[in-house]
Amino acid sequence: MADLEYHIPVMLEPCLEGLDIQPGGTYVDVTFGGGGHSRAILDRLGENGRLIAFDQDEDVKAHLPEDGRFSLVDENFRHLKRFLRLHNALPVDGILADLGVSSHQFDEAERGFSFRADARLDMRMDRRTERTAWDIINNYDEEALRNILRTYGELTNAGFTAKCIVRARSQQQIDTVGQLKEAVAAAMGRDKQAKFLAKLFQAIRIELNEEIDALRAFLTQSVDVLKPGGRLVVMSYHSLEDRLVKNFIKRGNFEGDIHKDFFGNDLRAFDPLNGKAIVPDAEEEARNPRSRSAKLRIGVKRA
Repeated sequence: MADLEYHIPVMLEPCLEGLDIQPGGTYVDVTFGGGGHSRAILDRLGENGRLIAFDQDEDVKAHLPEDGRFSLVDENFRHLKRFLRLHNALPVDGILADLGVSSHQFDEAERGFSFRADARLDMRMDRRTERTAWDIINNYDEEALRNILRTYGELTNAGFTAKCIVRARSQQQIDTVGQLKEAVAAAMGRDKQAKFLAKLFQAIRIELNEEIDALRAFLTQSVDVLKPGGRLVVMSYHSLEDRLVKNFIKRGNFEGDIHKDFFGNDLRAFDPLNGKAIVPDAEEEARNPRSRSAKLRIGVKRA
């Protein structure tokens, strides 16, 4: 079993059921993280089964399963098709994506993902890259900051928050999580500070790691790499991600528009397995509070 202190896999059984694992099939876990989902997939595979996992975080290498059926690609899942081709793994039977930040990344204070611990502004999912959250906070102009806070954080006072950041850094560089919190104190208000900070940090993290662009690229490539009847299983944790996943599976595009062919058939690559998103039950939410915002959607590739 996975090291549960390192990572508690969210909605494990619904994910496995959604993948409809065949013992001899080829599967992809594009977000290895702590390895909880990957190990469970391996448990259900036969000796001829295969699992390819993606993860750009070097920390995951300490938690890889020693299994000849398993391979790790230490790259972002936006390169899905290219690396599956390099591994001679096309087409595949199922793909699992558990989006967002892993529990381990949140818990390591020095990574700078959490607003609950002071650390240098970082937030890199791939620490081989040079740009960090520091660069965004200290170098983006006010308009650019406002745009990412509104778009990726859905902050209603994005303009004022951006102004607070620019004003604070004009006096002194904003180097740490604590300094950033001080800089936006006037924008936080007295109520719901944690919710405000969660949105602020989400916006910065998404911008830095280009998460929305990567998700779009991944979903688009999933059509090409899955077999007919193959399963796309995606778990998201905020409305921006979930909206893209929902529209792509239900409508075949990211805007949610209905496109039909000459005969009136919907132009989409997937059929949704469930009408509504699957969410954690009360027992799981109590056991793992970080699962509360999770939404799971499953698509079956059309023939």
